[in-house]
Amino acid sequence: MIIREMKVEDWQEMRNLWQTTEGIGLGRSDTIEGLEKFLNRNKGMSFVCEIDSKIVATIMCGHDGRRGFIYHLAVAKDFRSQGIGRQLVEKALQELKKQGIHKCHIFVMKDNEKGKNFWSKMGFQKRNDIEVFSIDI
Repeated sequence: MIIREMKVEDWQEMRNLWQTTEGIGLGRSDTIEGLEKFLNRNKGMSFVCEIDSKIVATIMCGHDGRRGFIYHLAVAKDFRSQGIGRQLVEKALQELKKQGIHKCHIFVMKDNEKGKNFWSKMGFQKRNDIEVFSIDI
């Protein structure tokens, strides 16, 4: 098992994983161009896990200077419950901490019960005091 920094060249393999992972919501910014912008803006903070030269897990992580954000934590079904997701989250949080970020958020789809349970076990707390509002521009 190898955990390494995510690269733009990983795009197609990651997209295939995301499309087959329940609870991952892809949007119009989830393009190769969007990934490249994200990785350039947040160098050294997003990772993949490879087993036998195949990407089996991903995590995208970045920050706005105040708060960290995690996107697209995905672990292929055959590789779950082995601690891979936990390792990716811990690595991303370490990178945020190195950059002076002390709080991190994750958006979880309302019907993603497995995701909610995972994030709770990781120590993330569900917020009841805020709601998300979005606008397409």
